[in-house]
Amino acid sequence: MSTERLYWHDAYLREWSAQIVARDQQRVALDRSAFYPEGGGQPADHGWINGVAVVDVQADDHDLVWHTLAAPIDSDSVECRLDWQRRFDHMQQHHGQHLLSAAFDQLFNWRTVGFHLSSEYVTIDLATGEADSEQLGEAETLANQVIWQNLPILARFVSAEELATLALRKAPSVTGAIRVVSAGDFDHSACGGTHPNATGAVGQIHIRRSEKRGESVRIEFVCGGRALQDLRWKNAALGRIAAGFSVAQPQAEQAIERLREQEQQVRKQFQQAEQQLLEFEAKALVEQAQRIGQLKVVAQVWLREPQTVRQLANLVAQAGGVALFGVAASKPQLIFAGQGLDCGAILRQVVAAFGGKGGGSVQQAQGGIAEANDLAAALELAKQQIA
Repeated sequence: MSTERLYWHDAYLREWSAQIVARDQQRVALDRSAFYPEGGGQPADHGWINGVAVVDVQADDHDLVWHTLAAPIDSDSVECRLDWQRRFDHMQQHHGQHLLSAAFDQLFNWRTVGFHLSSEYVTIDLATGEADSEQLGEAETLANQVIWQNLPILARFVSAEELATLALRKAPSVTGAIRVVSAGDFDHSACGGTHPNATGAVGQIHIRRSEKRGESVRIEFVCGGRALQDLRWKNAALGRIAAGFSVAQPQAEQAIERLREQEQQVRKQFQQAEQQLLEFEAKALVEQAQRIGQLKVVAQVWLREPQTVRQLANLVAQAGGVALFGVAASKPQLIFAGQGLDCGAILRQVVAAFGGKGGGSVQQAQGGIAEANDLAAALELAKQQIA
């Protein structure tokens, strides 16, 4: 027993009657169904059977189509209704993929080796190492021109004789009866999915981005209603950005670039000012440092970023002092820097006493201990080692 697939004959059929021929918990198989089962990169249709939501559709190895329901139903005679908005969206995206893949194939001989239709966008993987923006634009334009020609789309099972006369874009991956979807003479593809009756129903194709993935290039795009929504929010966002800069939309990019340049200048000035402040701070710390023998030792626990404390320690060393710094953070750290002693040897002894680890050179060393509460004691031990 198999399910008669009504969408093969009429992709626009939205309502029909059927009989349940098999049950499996909340799954039912119908004698005839227009619900498309997931496959070939196209998601399953949704809809309702006797008013109960159909949440998934799958075909088994015996060509029986199973419909997963949100709740059980008792009757064997059922009325079915398709979620037409979802179906038409899938038809737009799927046939848009056919046209875009054919455009890349005809223009650059780039075969499509992967296809995925998600709830937000469509991707195809092209057998090429790279694709620049001009090539993407050329293929996008060609595919849209075919859409605007509103070529008839013919989906049918063909005989072996007719199949031999068609220039298929890709050899069929199945045996037996072959279903071919043709967009005029522009593209002929073996496909079991749902498609509109003419290319104009795709609306338009909009490539959003591309990325290199191994030995192929992945193209992300949207078609029809999704393309309209995508361009609509982008236009709204661009309008808000332009209004924020008090410029027209075409000048928004230049305004952002000017802002970026200003931000880089301000960042550079801030870094220079921060460096000067740290230098002043380091000199003040050395002037007030504790003398241990001939060394001016600055021992202190900081609640600052480790990178800033590390920079301050180096400046203390440059100013002629010895920095014994602790950083009270989620991972407590010790940072030692200075001349006239072996910072690495002293730090290794200190962290070992507090269950930590670390190391470094004679002039600079860094390590960590388990508890922030032990930082002050660790610095005292370091001063004792120096003495």
